[in-house]
Amino acid sequence: MLTRSLKVLNIRFPISFLLKQLHGNGAAINYKVITPGKVQKTDISSIPTNIEKPDYSVITLHKFKGYQILDDENEVKKLSEACKLAKHVLELAQTHVEPGVTTQFLDEVVHKEIISLGAYPSPLDYRGFPSSCCTSVNNVVCHGIPDDNQLEDGDIINVDVSVYYSGYHGDTSNTFPVGAIDPAAHKLIDVTRRSLHDAIKSCQHGEFLSVIGEVIEDQAVESGFSVSRRFVGHGIGKYFHTFPNVCHYRNTSNERMLTGMVFTIEPILMEGSNRSYTLDDGWTEVSHDKGRSAQAEHTLIVARDGCQVLT
Repeated sequence: MLTRSLKVLNIRFPISFLLKQLHGNGAAINYKVITPGKVQKTDISSIPTNIEKPDYSVITLHKFKGYQILDDENEVKKLSEACKLAKHVLELAQTHVEPGVTTQFLDEVVHKEIISLGAYPSPLDYRGFPSSCCTSVNNVVCHGIPDDNQLEDGDIINVDVSVYYSGYHGDTSNTFPVGAIDPAAHKLIDVTRRSLHDAIKSCQHGEFLSVIGEVIEDQAVESGFSVSRRFVGHGIGKYFHTFPNVCHYRNTSNERMLTGMVFTIEPILMEGSNRSYTLDDGWTEVSHDKGRSAQAEHTLIVARDGCQVLT
């Protein structure tokens, strides 16, 4: 998931410069491009001691290599509770998305709500991530670190919320408009959400995991977008990130979904090229051509005749 954050280039460009700033679909960039801003690291010691914290030690992060399959009703209930909390917190964060708000403020909203519910924000201190959620604006593909940048009218922002509760992680995200956005941004968000929902419909016991990528990439390409290949969905449950790796593009994996298997589907659709790179903070991923991206995510559990979306 997430180390430092992003800052806006708040300068004016001559028309001749703007015409040269094209991303992969050939359109001029008419939105702000994000660069690192000031990050205020969350103080983990301020979290009440009665709140259970996940073990992110190096040994624990590498000891579990399999699928997370739940076949006990009590385990499924605990996972469902964590996922419901994540869904609630994401919906709360959405109500605060508006021009003038900083992504740091959104992180504070998320952090305070999760703690008030007796849960722990999963991203915090995961492999050193300094905040309680990810906020990815415009050309930030994913893992944006909340900072002092203010959202502006016309931006789009993905908020990624993960919660650890009763020994289980729940993970969800969505991309939201900030004020009035242009038609291209609307389309990007809509197609991303639709591709996720249609991919979920294909999930059931015995189905190839690769069908998820087929559904998503076909919709993306048909709509003129590309799919990030650097980031995948993942197994989740007692452990934050495990197998299977859920690719959101066409692939030849022969892995099959199994009843009780828990994983996320979280496609990132991009304007223009799907190339991206990680900034020096080790977390923030930005598009190579400065094109915007959108992401949507759910946690689900596979059933014999379909699946259940938990977030």
